[in-house]
Order: sequence, then C-alpha cells, then structure tokens
Amino acid sequence: MSGVVGSGALGFGSSADGGFVGAGEGRGGASGRPCPCGSGATYAVCCQPLHDGERMALTAEELMRSRYAAFAVGAGDYLARTWHPAHRPGDLALDPDLTWTGLEVLDTRAGGPDDDQGEVEFRASWRHGRERGVLHERSRFVRRGGRWVYVDGDVAD
Repeated sequence: MSGVVGSGALGFGSSADGGFVGAGEGRGGASGRPCPCGSGATYAVCCQPLHDGERMALTAEELMRSRYAAFAVGAGDYLARTWHPAHRPGDLALDPDLTWTGLEVLDTRAGGPDDDQGEVEFRASWRHGRERGVLHERSRFVRRGGRWVYVDGDVAD
C-alpha cells in the first residue's frame, strides 16, 4: 500500500465502480454524489461544508469521516488544516492509484461535542491494482483551539 500518507491519513475519491481513489476528481464533480464518508447524504450537504470551511466538525468521528472524504475529493488543504501540526507529515501527496472501497466505523471513545480528546476505531477497505486490503486503525483526536484535529493512530493487524 505504498503512497498512503501516514497510517491514519486515508486516501479517497469516487470512481466508476463505487470505490474511492486517492486523488479524487476535484470538489465540484463530487458535490451531487453520495458522500465518501458513508453517511448516506450527498457530499454537498455532508463533508463539503467542512472541507470548504463553512463549518467545523462537531465530534472526533465527524472529523475522521470528513478526512476520509477529503482524500476522496482531493481536499489536501483540509487534511493539512485538520492534522495536528506536531504530527503532520511534510508531504501530503495522495496516491491516485489507490482506490478506497468502503469505511466502517467500529468504535468511538469520547470525542463528543463537549470532549477535548477522542478515539475512533475504523476499517477502511482499499484496492491498489490487483492488491486488496483493509486499513484497521484506532485514531486519536484532540480539540486544539476549539477545533478537532487528527493526532495519530495505531494500526491493527
């Protein structure tokens, strides 16, 4: 799975087969499609307002889902803004050959609207050419300056 940015970075965007690709197709083309985060809402009403800075994520889970969607539509600026600066990699390049095929949130610990820390455990299925796999991670988030940010995560086998 080379080309993935960080262990919790993810990398997503709509493809013809319903999967999500690393570099996405740009924000405009995805607006009327289902949001990659799996909420069931369209991207335009779900994660796009977060990506465009119209509102902030209210919970750690919402931030995690919106980061997944950010990779989907190539919103690298959002990824940089929502990654704790002490842990953010210098290069946030997306892998255009990596296709993400689904997100399943398994567990959340704290991370609510009144919390300052939270964890989200998820499984994200991916395809890279003929290779397939699942990224299973427990990600950590903190509220910094009133905004949720991704800190880091532990990848499970």
